[in-house]
Order: sequence, then C-alpha cells, then structure tokens
Amino acid sequence: MINQQELWDADAAARYDTPGVGMFSPEVLGPTVEVLSQLAGSGPALEFAIGTGRVAIPLSEAGVQVTGIELSHAMIAGLRGKADERRIPVVQGDMIDASAGNNYSLVFLVFNTISNLLTQDEQVQCFRNAALHLAPGGRFVIELWVPQLRSLPPGHGGTVEVSQPGYLLVDTYDVLRQHVTSHHVQFGPELEAGRNARIDRTPHRYIWPAELDLMARLAGFELESRWADWDRSEFTADSRSHVSVYRLAGL
Repeated sequence: MINQQELWDADAAARYDTPGVGMFSPEVLGPTVEVLSQLAGSGPALEFAIGTGRVAIPLSEAGVQVTGIELSHAMIAGLRGKADERRIPVVQGDMIDASAGNNYSLVFLVFNTISNLLTQDEQVQCFRNAALHLAPGGRFVIELWVPQLRSLPPGHGGTVEVSQPGYLLVDTYDVLRQHVTSHHVQFGPELEAGRNARIDRTPHRYIWPAELDLMARLAGFELESRWADWDRSEFTADSRSHVSVYRLAGL
C-alpha cells in the first residue's frame, strides 16, 4: 500500500515549484486559468489536490473564490508560504471523502492527479465526492493523460517518455491492474555533491477516457466537453492528453 503522505513529503514539496518554467510557465498556466475562470463564472471553485497553489493562486488573482482540499501537510505548508487561509482556505484530507462544504459552481482536478488514486473504486468515489460539493448544474473538470500503450514494444513493459539533458522519464506498466510507475531520473552537475543521479518514482492508475466517462455517469455527471488541451484543441485518437468537462444533472 502506497502512503501518499510519505510520497508527497517536505522534500517533494520543496522540489515541486518551478516558477516560470514547465507546468508553472505562463503558456501553461494562462490557458488553464482562463478556461477555469470562465467555467466558474461568478460562483466559487474547489480544487481537489490543490498542492502548493500552482493553479489556485493565479485563479484567485483572476477574481475566482477558490478553496482547496489537499492530503499532504507539506504541500499545504508550501501554499501557506504564498497565500494565507483567508485568501485560499484549505481542508486537509483525501479528495475521495474530505468535505469543504457545497454549492460550488466548479470543482477541478488537474495535471493527471486523479491517477494518484490507485484503485477504480477510489477514482469513482472521487467523482461522487465532487458531486457532493457542487450546486445543481455545476461542473467537474479533469485534466488527464491518455495511456500510451500503443508505444509499448511487444514483450516490453516500459517506455521512455522524455529524454533530454539532465532528465529521463521512464514509464513501466502493469496492464492487468492498469498501473503505471513513472521513474524520474535526474542527473548532472546541479545535483548535490556525491550524487551521480537521483531517481524518484510515482505510482498511478491510468484511466481510458471511456472509463472516465462511465465513472462520471455513476456519480450523476454527463460529459459536456472534451478537448486535447487547455487551448480547446480538438480531441482526436492521437491526442496524448485531454481536458474533460462534466456537468452535474439538475439544470
């Protein structure tokens, strides 16, 4: 059993933020915040797995009232270094059952984080918890990657997803359980003295879009929109990720 509190510890939280680059770059955050702000409208928004506030802080700056749920104490501490409780309230707990009230117009879960839940039952419960927080007609937005099983060579259980100076990302698959483990290998002179490389591993349960849609239906949602990215590009059979917008029945 994976202990997510230990996985997302103080060391992971300290290395999570990469201001201005990667997932913190303006070209990533700009479209993300724009779409979420439009979907929230004049109502409040709730972020599951708010982390250190990568999306919540700029969304709050855009005028949306944002609350968060976060399991990791270390991630919450990182957020608190940038925004206080009055500005962005956070409930410490698991996104499958923690409560932060109700009548939100938007709940969102970005950057593949639903895959941190390692069983189908937990992922379904995440949808149900989102439904409990939403006002009738509210939306639940999920950003998730598409499993790249077509790239698995016959007889091999892994793929190299990223290869660049100082960094390798290798994914290994357990197709029976729909589990994938991401191996993040960092190397080069920027590492602390005495280390030739650093390896971090994160486990996930991958979800096909059709399976995700069924989870949504079980919780009372209907698929409203699906794009390949936050720029609202068309989702196709070759898309490597998607942004899916689910609407709760009631309006």
